[in-house]
Amino acid sequence: MVGHVRPDGDCVGSQLGLTLALKNEGKKVVCWNEDRIPQKYEFLDPDHLIQKPKPGLKFDCVVATDAASFERLGKVGPCIAERKRFINIDHHESNTRYADLNWVSAREPSTGELIFRLLKLARWPITKRIADCLFTAVSTDTGSFQYATTRPGTYHVAGELVRRGADLAKICDEVYQSYPLSRARLLRHVYSHFRLTHQNKIAYFWLKKADFARSGADSSDSEGLIDHVRAIAPVVVACVFEELEPELTRVSLRSKSQNVNVNEIAALFGGGGHSAAAGARIPGNPLSAQRKVLSAIKNALNGAH
Repeated sequence: MVGHVRPDGDCVGSQLGLTLALKNEGKKVVCWNEDRIPQKYEFLDPDHLIQKPKPGLKFDCVVATDAASFERLGKVGPCIAERKRFINIDHHESNTRYADLNWVSAREPSTGELIFRLLKLARWPITKRIADCLFTAVSTDTGSFQYATTRPGTYHVAGELVRRGADLAKICDEVYQSYPLSRARLLRHVYSHFRLTHQNKIAYFWLKKADFARSGADSSDSEGLIDHVRAIAPVVVACVFEELEPELTRVSLRSKSQNVNVNEIAALFGGGGHSAAAGARIPGNPLSAQRKVLSAIKNALNGAH
């Protein structure tokens, strides 16, 4: 079981949910991710099933969850070369269909919902622990059921998972109401340094390596920070520029308008995602990357009706 770099709640929940289900069926499973899981999702993995990839193993089957492209698997990619069958389960409209068997449904708001449907069809038991993983996946990728992608069936799936033992109070406390002091320091930086442009329709901020060092945070603490500027009333598109290397910038985009598709903006820079949430990694001069991205957002806003 493999997932994308910098795993979010949907990736972690999907990876772990399917790993646990396969283990319950007597399969020998390893669960790999290049990056450690964010602190707020650690409660889902008390046995530390998610490990860093190791070279030299052979697999009957490799399943990638929530990864829109093979490149998104990062260092896991070279470690899964020796395989018989490769399966790709995902919900990103930008998915590149990189596996032998591709189950990609952009209509689903989360990969967790796809895994739930798979387990139901396979008639594999959905234990309390699996329910916790899949509820976290569904909840986080729908913005706690607030995004426009949320469908009536999503509430049905969430209800089923609660009925099967998902601990709603614990999940909400761990994921939404408990974060380290380092993240609070990072959030203070965001509120002090974000910028508005284009009649306040665009909000953006930078996260430099020095900002993480000063706050004592790591990159996993930055998940969801973009939503704080996205929530500002006049803002239509929010953008985060994160310094990965001196000449490599990670860009995250969020849109509040159905007329502005940030997946299309991210695609201009070799990235992808969804119409309301997307990202890319842009090599080269950081300020040049900022100029190009803000220009593309302005063009999209000007073209929106």
